[in-house]
Amino acid sequence: MKDTMIGVDLAKRVFHLHVASMTGEVKDRKKLTPDQFRRYMSDVPECVVVFEACGSAHYWSREMRALGHEARIIPAQYVKPFVKRHKNDKNDAEAIVVAAQRPEMRFATVKSEDQQARAVVFRARERLVHQRTELVNALRSTLYEYGQIFPVGIAHLKKIEELLQNPHCDLPTLVVTECQDLLAQIAEKTERIKAKDKLIKELAKESDVARRLQTMPGVGPMTALAVEAFAPDMAQFSCGRDFAAWLGLVPLQSSTGGKSRLGKMSKMGQVDIRRLLIIGAMSRIVGRARHTIPDDSWLGRKVAAKPKMLVGITLANKMARQIWAMLTKNEDYRDPALVGAA
Repeated sequence: MKDTMIGVDLAKRVFHLHVASMTGEVKDRKKLTPDQFRRYMSDVPECVVVFEACGSAHYWSREMRALGHEARIIPAQYVKPFVKRHKNDKNDAEAIVVAAQRPEMRFATVKSEDQQARAVVFRARERLVHQRTELVNALRSTLYEYGQIFPVGIAHLKKIEELLQNPHCDLPTLVVTECQDLLAQIAEKTERIKAKDKLIKELAKESDVARRLQTMPGVGPMTALAVEAFAPDMAQFSCGRDFAAWLGLVPLQSSTGGKSRLGKMSKMGQVDIRRLLIIGAMSRIVGRARHTIPDDSWLGRKVAAKPKMLVGITLANKMARQIWAMLTKNEDYRDPALVGAA
């Protein structure tokens, strides 16, 4: 049994260590460079090493595990209440140990290199989409200054192109040139986004987990990759409701005096998976998909009685629970209506 816990406050050039016994007794404090930290940890007996969640926490956790130590990652918001008085790296390292020794403390799952690589691809695509949106908004705002109003959405770029190519356009030449340059940048971003989409589809085909997830209606390669990249091992959740709560797809509680009060969706969990699940849920209840829903089904009754957005969030919650069941049981999606009929 390990009798030492080391809290590490990570940084780029210097790490602060707080070494304590498992009962909280302080043994040592150190200030080391990354190379010194690696050599120090290779010499000390096996112990519990705790990092505050940050950019390099998963990398160093894998390095510590390779040296035989038990590595844990603790969310920063759980450390903050234990910082004594002034905030500095030394006090942060001590607070990490104090927080980690709480018996009810929750830790983040250490990600593998493959998980982080998939997360990098996902984030790269998201960044390109945001950059393209910024360019489209800049283009629309420039034209708006000259009385040209275009609706929101990339689908209306063709109308803008037609305006700029019109020989009778009354816009100044400099404005036309700048707008055409923005259109060229948007086209370049679009091509790069398409390349990322193709890569994501290829990655989804390589993974059995991603393939299984895509058997569920409303879950495509993007959502499957996000679950693989950002979700922890489903075994750490005792039920599907816990996974839905981890995503922030449950009502915000404000209960007291034995009276339960539930509010809006908490939004406290993983943003990317939650957003994609809601988008996938909405794709099942709007447009042509609405006509394929049986009126006597659970979803049909919800759509008939409640606002669409509310139904979409409720369905996303149900999808999260189903994902938990699929991954814990290693089963493909089964339509509840068909299962009940069987």
